[in-house]
Amino acid sequence: MDPDRLYFRQLLAGLDLAEDDMVAQQMVNFVYLVGDRETGEAVAIDAAYDIDGLLATCEADGMRLVGALATHYHPDHVGGDMMGHGIQGLRELLARTSVPIHVQADEAPWVERATGVSADELVTHASGDTVVVGEIPITLIHTPGHTPGSQCFLVDGRLVAGDTLFLDGCGRTDLPGGDPEQMYESLTTRLAQVPDDAVLFPGHLYSEKPSAPMGQVRTRNVVFRPRTAEQWLTMFGR
Repeated sequence: MDPDRLYFRQLLAGLDLAEDDMVAQQMVNFVYLVGDRETGEAVAIDAAYDIDGLLATCEADGMRLVGALATHYHPDHVGGDMMGHGIQGLRELLARTSVPIHVQADEAPWVERATGVSADELVTHASGDTVVVGEIPITLIHTPGHTPGSQCFLVDGRLVAGDTLFLDGCGRTDLPGGDPEQMYESLTTRLAQVPDDAVLFPGHLYSEKPSAPMGQVRTRNVVFRPRTAEQWLTMFGR
């Protein structure tokens, strides 16, 4: 793929978007824009906090939003109510532009409840499906554990992982829909297809750096140290 053709923006909520939002500053979520510079088409990943700002960024870059992808249903990634705080997300996006919202099939009912978006506004997917933006393919990888339908997105050597995997640690498994055994399988089996030279882009800025090669993450991240499922569950099966 022509490296100049891929459009890829990593935006930090509370800094690049929603800069005056105290919740965004505390949660340090990443929002992503991915697209094809030649066609001018882009999709948003985990559109939350500042929909107008996100659309303005896309437009300023000469791109047009044609869809959205969600890693999982939590309000800091798709919008909704979080501990009494209202967060903008998919519902506000759809009020401004009619675009398909791509979610993993198991996550669809959770996304509906969290956001108020209706089922007919969601496009459901299985693991291995591809969403094409212009001529840029984005491969969807189902990685349950943090939530039943958590998914990661692999695009041109970049893994957008939501809360499945961070540079340090992984997503919690003690929230509704979480499952530590599934998280272990997702990290060690489902993400095994992602090569070491792919770059991990997480859902939150929980480390000093915003991204890192998967090989480095696999070497340094404590969640990859256990050699068996039993060891992993002993350490992380909370």
